[in-house]
Amino acid sequence: MYHEEIDFKTGIEMTETIKLTTDQIKLMSLFQNVTGATARDCIEDEKLDRVIFVVNPGKMGLAIGKGGSTIRNLQNVVKRNVELVEYSDDPADFLKNMLNQKLVSEVKINKRLDGSMQAIVLVDAKKKGIVVGREGRNAEKARLLAKRYFQISSVLIQSPEKIME
Repeated sequence: MYHEEIDFKTGIEMTETIKLTTDQIKLMSLFQNVTGATARDCIEDEKLDRVIFVVNPGKMGLAIGKGGSTIRNLQNVVKRNVELVEYSDDPADFLKNMLNQKLVSEVKINKRLDGSMQAIVLVDAKKKGIVVGREGRNAEKARLLAKRYFQISSVLIQSPEKIME
């Protein structure tokens, strides 16, 4: 059951309750045991054979470990790719965290005519491929998490010269 709460700073509804499967809870426990960091959430993406962990702000370094050693250990244990995203209460910052802050110039969040929420992520045209990721994996991660946390049903990654208002 979902409980909704309005974030008055952004006017966007946040999901208060996220359901986890037993497997996801086990993965989160394993994550904490291996990394020493606590995961807020865990998404199993079977299509791209990966597990995405959402970690609390400021805990990315602990989760990754020196030279990436901790995250490699975790990948060896779960036998899948592991991706990390640093959580933020602000949907624009959360999207930047998912897509590489250094490459995202701006995130605009709009309410569409049908009432659904849409995020437009602006990136340099030369960097768009890196932001979207191989096989669209980064874009898919952004869509999954934006919908799960902020009911944002559409995430568009665009270059400024391609935007039509």
